[in-house]
Amino acid sequence: MGAERRRRNNVVKKSKGASSMRTFYILLAVVAVVGLGAILWQTQRSGAGGAQFVNVEPGEAEGYLLGDPNAPVTIMEFADFECPACAAWSTVQKADVVERLIETGQANLRFYDFPLTSIHPNTIPAHTAAACAADQDKFWEMHDAIFRGQPEWAGNSRPKRFFERYAREVGLDVGVWDTCYESGTHTPRILGNAREGERLGVRSTPSFVIGRRLVPGVLPYDRIKALVDSANTELNSAPSAPAPSQ
Repeated sequence: MGAERRRRNNVVKKSKGASSMRTFYILLAVVAVVGLGAILWQTQRSGAGGAQFVNVEPGEAEGYLLGDPNAPVTIMEFADFECPACAAWSTVQKADVVERLIETGQANLRFYDFPLTSIHPNTIPAHTAAACAADQDKFWEMHDAIFRGQPEWAGNSRPKRFFERYAREVGLDVGVWDTCYESGTHTPRILGNAREGERLGVRSTPSFVIGRRLVPGVLPYDRIKALVDSANTELNSAPSAPAPSQ
């Protein structure tokens, strides 16, 4: 009888152990499903409306030009719309650069998308909003509005409502803009601009390429003016191509 009782107790213990393990695995599966759902939600939240970067090939790096396309020096700016330092440069230093260098024809400015998606969940929607404004020749107006409004949309779970308001404020056809925003038409362009920055060695935003120099950080006017002057000097001192032989 004693041996039989011990066998029954062992069976009961094993049964309870197996039940506990089943419960553990069920809970583990639930956690995994919930976690996967959270990841997918975050991925969709970070996208530009219906636009996703899945299986999209980068296009040509174009940037967005401000100023005379024939100016002797180009100031290449690589920036992330959700980057606070980029917003600081755009809302403070850029005005001096535009007035004293761009409008005087000494240089032009070309903005390149460089979205840091690993730390900025709304940067892709912001770059898409600006790219779609460019279709209606309002890139720089939208660019300025997005950077000015950064504190209200950065990290917000529904950034599009802010971009839509900016689109209306800068005079866009909002219906056309909305179709573009949801379609992801400009995804290759955004990726192409970012890839150009990577090729040039950009690692942080904002970063500027002026002449042969890559300089990261929020650069004041005086620093940019010195870089433009240096690039201009290098350009003028470059040896001319030899005349063709007769």
